[in-house]
Amino acid sequence: MVPGSSEGHRLLRERIRKSRSTQELQTFEDWDHGWEDMVPVDSRHAPLDNARLIVVANRLPVTCSKDPQGRWRLQVRRMRGRGLLQGATHPSGEDGWGWGSRRREGAGIGGASGGHAEGFAHGPAGKHGLLPRAARARDEGVRGGRRRISAGGLVSALMGVGNYTTLWVGWPGIYVRPGRDRDALAAMLQKEGYVPVWLEPQLLDLYYNGFCNSVLWQLFHYVPLNMDGWQRMTEHHTMQMQWQAYSAANDRFGEVVLAHYQGGDMVWVQDYHLMLLPQLLKQGHPKMKARGGRRARAPRRALAPGRVGWFLHTPFPSSEIYRTLPVREEVLRAVLKADLIGFHTYDYARHFISSCTRILGLEGTPEGVEDNGSITRVAAFPIGIDPERFTAALEAEEVQGNIAKLLNRYAGRKVMLGVDRLDMIKGIPQKLLAFEKFLQEHPEWRDKVLLVQIAVPSRTDVPEYQRLRSMVHEIVGRINGAFGTLTYVPIHHLDRQLSFHELCALYAVTDVALINSLRDGMNLVSYEYVACQSDNAGVLVLSEFAGAAQSLGAGAILVNPWNAIEDALTMSEEERRERHRQNYMHVATHTAQARGSTAARAWADTFISELNDTHIEADLRLRHTPPDLNLEE
Repeated sequence: MVPGSSEGHRLLRERIRKSRSTQELQTFEDWDHGWEDMVPVDSRHAPLDNARLIVVANRLPVTCSKDPQGRWRLQVRRMRGRGLLQGATHPSGEDGWGWGSRRREGAGIGGASGGHAEGFAHGPAGKHGLLPRAARARDEGVRGGRRRISAGGLVSALMGVGNYTTLWVGWPGIYVRPGRDRDALAAMLQKEGYVPVWLEPQLLDLYYNGFCNSVLWQLFHYVPLNMDGWQRMTEHHTMQMQWQAYSAANDRFGEVVLAHYQGGDMVWVQDYHLMLLPQLLKQGHPKMKARGGRRARAPRRALAPGRVGWFLHTPFPSSEIYRTLPVREEVLRAVLKADLIGFHTYDYARHFISSCTRILGLEGTPEGVEDNGSITRVAAFPIGIDPERFTAALEAEEVQGNIAKLLNRYAGRKVMLGVDRLDMIKGIPQKLLAFEKFLQEHPEWRDKVLLVQIAVPSRTDVPEYQRLRSMVHEIVGRINGAFGTLTYVPIHHLDRQLSFHELCALYAVTDVALINSLRDGMNLVSYEYVACQSDNAGVLVLSEFAGAAQSLGAGAILVNPWNAIEDALTMSEEERRERHRQNYMHVATHTAQARGSTAARAWADTFISELNDTHIEADLRLRHTPPDLNLEE
């Protein structure tokens, strides 16, 4: 599609109206010449036949193992994401693009749902439409053993965005020494659309468990770095090794991507594990460099330059927190080489731009960040859920049966619900202590209200998580011992996953949902709860530190994670229904934004469309740039 066509005019008008002033729109409307030398672009509705999307993630969405006969087998993984039923979307405790990560909400509680991560449950790579974020699992074929496909999750949404062919690049979950065995596994993976990045165990440990989880994850969730550790020689040396491993791992990913890159490919880099990759890709391939600075005249029918996008599935901290990172400038400058940078909320995008302004001295604009005439677009792309899946499930016979049992069991009492992965950032101890305080201060509510807390185990081999689990059990036992009776138990605590239908039923009968994360990238459990509350119109108590608070704040009770229960329990039915109406309207309309597709598809399609448009906008800006001064004259 040539930009001089009506579709090109439509695309530019749409983008300018969304992000530019009326004056700039008028400037565009006045143009009637100069289109012939712009680089042709592929429309969001009609991509080139050979258009390809390379998704680069820390972890491939497959598990590699051998059957008893010694043949390799691939099983598509369920990674955990934003919503406990939805799987990772958002996006990912493997919720996001890591494995065993301490990030985000999801633990894949729903047995049938892909598990944002916030990783994700995925479908096979290929050229096809986006799949529902939490679609039911299905089996699809056999290769070297059984290959079970779970067609849900954000990763499914990335398979075939806008009819692009999708190629996945990431660590395969194991290390195989060079030789025939590795070659056989690599060939099998590539046949399915997956390209492995091989990382030695020591490098992997320093890179992932070291810099990714011990430094970046903590910092991005507002856990300050221990600066004393950087001063002590031994720990300083360890952190230097972690940073070097992080750089080396990003180099490995870059080499693999560049080896498979073809002119016109779009590259979408995922999460904080690969923040150096945009710069490495732009340095390694000349066709990726055109990004909005001064340019040479492009051939009329040349392919559009390669575009690189980067999306963060966690919060991005304020500049005052981020600046404590010793390698803060190196990381920011590397990320800024991307054409489009995405976050879940506007606050995270604003924090990123503020960091670039205060730390690098660059100019922040409504578009993003400008550096010597080159602009990196920064925008928010909030993820949603598929509410129809939940409303349909409520009509299922199994769910109706579970609802009847729960209503009978909890008859005469108000039910509060917490659904979380057992993680430090989820605020489970704070929630329990708040409930204890409520029972102490309001004895009239004893025997009239109970809390059902689902705490899905995460990283059970890590000492910090073992201590957290023991702490939660101790608090639960103390509260039940102090306020319980022979016929009343204040807290019903479960250390396990629930099936999709069980959790839908629990959502439906709950009067109050307590989501009090200390810090959360998005948290789609709140969306899931709203989707299941059409009859009951329960109250959503939502932490102001969760990304979802920006979307559902109008209908939820926004709280500091340490307080607020009484208002939710005593709220009038009229107010409850009005708050639920506002929340449900957002959940439903947010999902429907991409031509009737699921929320994950809408999210992915929107990001790729924006990324696809970046070079058009760059060329548009360059037409206002004065020509270079000829110094020879």
